[in-house]
Amino acid sequence: MPEIRRHVAVLVNPVAGRGAGEAQGLAAVARLRERGVEARDYEGTDAADTVRLAAKAIEAEPDVLAVVGGEGTLASVLLPVLESGVALALLGGGTGNDLARAHGIPADPVGAADVILDGRRRRVDTGTITADDGTVRHFLTIVCAGFDSRVAERTNRMTWPRGAARYVVAKYLEAIGLRTFDYVLLTDGDRLERPGHLVAVGLTPYYGGGTPICPDADPADGLLDVTLVGPTGRRGLVTLDPLIQKGQHLSHPLVTSARAASVRLEAPAGLVAYADGERVGPLPLTVAAHRERLTLCVP
Repeated sequence: MPEIRRHVAVLVNPVAGRGAGEAQGLAAVARLRERGVEARDYEGTDAADTVRLAAKAIEAEPDVLAVVGGEGTLASVLLPVLESGVALALLGGGTGNDLARAHGIPADPVGAADVILDGRRRRVDTGTITADDGTVRHFLTIVCAGFDSRVAERTNRMTWPRGAARYVVAKYLEAIGLRTFDYVLLTDGDRLERPGHLVAVGLTPYYGGGTPICPDADPADGLLDVTLVGPTGRRGLVTLDPLIQKGQHLSHPLVTSARAASVRLEAPAGLVAYADGERVGPLPLTVAAHRERLTLCVP
């Protein structure tokens, strides 16, 4: 059982989980205090305020920074976490919770709070995405560009319907106009040119709330797993989807997979990438894995 000498800082993104973040933060803080831990809560008013409060929390030198929020929130505070070396804990609260899923961390805040005290510390990989203008963004799960990123773009533009139904409608509309992209992937010096509907580059297996698009990804091997789904058309994509949901698609003849420490993604102008469920920007981009840079609280 890890010893807490100072305190646990609990950082809450109140808009996480469609507004459920505040309640989950209160539950986690209550559990930690119930178990005798000094838990200091930091709750922002919005995502930007959450980033500011993360720096403030880290300045107080906690043993653990525990975050209530999704992968987007985690990625936004990752740089100061890495610079400080503080251990990071996941307390749920996101929409997808794919990083927690990859490490077997409970989605409920009480169970996740217990992991801080009863679990262990594991060194895991992080990733960077570098644009051609030199802009660098950190990520923790998967970078995608193609069908899925276009669905996300469409979802963000839509005002109706609300909730999860909006994503379903966006996915259906995008499938109607399904596009094929001429990808160029440079992986550790090897060049791969192949048309396809989507490409995913992952540190961990899951994205989109549990889809194992990179099923064999190891979060501590210092490598990226690449999955490229080749041109198959709407009917073929529908047929392939059940295999993807089960993580059984890598052996399909239309799927190309690779593993590398860095990957440069190129595609026709206008294709936008997403990472950790958040918009990154247009390709080309260079994605790199950084081995065991982050200390994570895991079961």
